[in-house]
Amino acid sequence: MATEFVERKRWLFLGLPFTFTKYIIKENVLTIDSGFFKKVENDCYMYKIQDVELNASLMERVFGLGTVICYTGDTTHPKLLLVHIRNARAVKDFILEASETARLKRRTINTVDIGVGDMDLDGDGLPD
Repeated sequence: MATEFVERKRWLFLGLPFTFTKYIIKENVLTIDSGFFKKVENDCYMYKIQDVELNASLMERVFGLGTVICYTGDTTHPKLLLVHIRNARAVKDFILEASETARLKRRTINTVDIGVGDMDLDGDGLPD
């Protein structure tokens, strides 16, 4: 397993990397570095990534690109998009493995809130 991926957001046409967005994917953190005049760096720890999705439109497939969507537990960016990148399937697989490994190391589990906490089970007028 690779220890790091560095990909650039590309134009959809011909897959040329003429944008100022770089994706750095390491075993413990995913970083999106964007901007030219105003630099913005967004980090998300791997253990916070809950699910990963790969989308590839017809034009992306023609030029060997894809878009990886990471669903996270991060409050500022619950959905991280790695748009028009090469090796999208390998990146997706790497993120899936690295996020699972990071959760196991931290002994973190993902839970889904199904709204039971808002119910009044004993009828006293207060949520239980």
